[in-house]
Amino acid sequence: MELSNDTKISEFLLLGFSEEPELQPLIFGFFLSMYLITVFGNLLIILAVSSDSHLHTPMYFFLTNLSFVDICFTSTTMPKMLQNMRTQSKVISFAGCISQMYFFLLCALLDDFVLSVMAYDRFVAICHPLRYTVIMNPQLCGLLVLVSWIISVLNSMTQSLMVLQLSFCTDMEIHHFFCELNQIVGNACSDTFLNDMVMYLAIVLLGGVPLAGIMYSYSKIVSTICRISSAQGKYKAFSTCASHLSVVSLFYGTSLGVYLSSAAPLNSHSSAVASVMYTVVTPMLNPFIYSLRNRDIKRALKRIIGIPVM
Repeated sequence: MELSNDTKISEFLLLGFSEEPELQPLIFGFFLSMYLITVFGNLLIILAVSSDSHLHTPMYFFLTNLSFVDICFTSTTMPKMLQNMRTQSKVISFAGCISQMYFFLLCALLDDFVLSVMAYDRFVAICHPLRYTVIMNPQLCGLLVLVSWIISVLNSMTQSLMVLQLSFCTDMEIHHFFCELNQIVGNACSDTFLNDMVMYLAIVLLGGVPLAGIMYSYSKIVSTICRISSAQGKYKAFSTCASHLSVVSLFYGTSLGVYLSSAAPLNSHSSAVASVMYTVVTPMLNPFIYSLRNRDIKRALKRIIGIPVM
């Protein structure tokens, strides 16, 4: 693909959430706290799993990958937003905007794939427990993560290169707190039909297929749990996947809500607010969901902190 970008501007304006200057310090403190909690909480999960040999299993291998991706996910958008709030500036360079969009697409799709791989892991563990160690071997686990990275990189690169083909003339305002793909494409003054088709095709294939896999996995899991005779056995089986199901519901519920409502005007303030749920809130809640519902993680965290483990 030959690059022929006729862009006549060198920067965009990220309008963010509030036009009232007196609210900016409050919003800055709120998002700074959320970002620090996200980074610190997910780093603790990674440290807990890597420091405890009992957690070196496929489930926790995927969990550390999810925590790493969540740190990168929020770090693509939050630092720039916080910097603009701190300096009372709304400017982001054209190159910076394209780079932010590239890494955002990469991390969002990786989150999607890792969640689907974790659902498959729970499906094998509950529906085929005797074959679990044979099926979920280290080679397959590594391959699943590697393929997720390759597909995510290729998608992000394709979308970014196609945006570079567009021309941007006078409309520099992005009614969002980061450079989201549909916001940038909507500001182009050249034909965006091909960009729109590729963008929605990617949403259907790369978003819909993993979601269908997750739904299939959990339908089989629920069917298997219902056939367990003892109440204690049902509770134990359900508790092993309840945390992951909570994260899946948060991520897909909010992200699909944003993209399925993309027919709304591009300057919709509600779209930016809704995006906070899956770009900021969900990565922040993941460590709490997994640590509070998982005894192994809680034991490992207590060892790190220095609390005696009973």
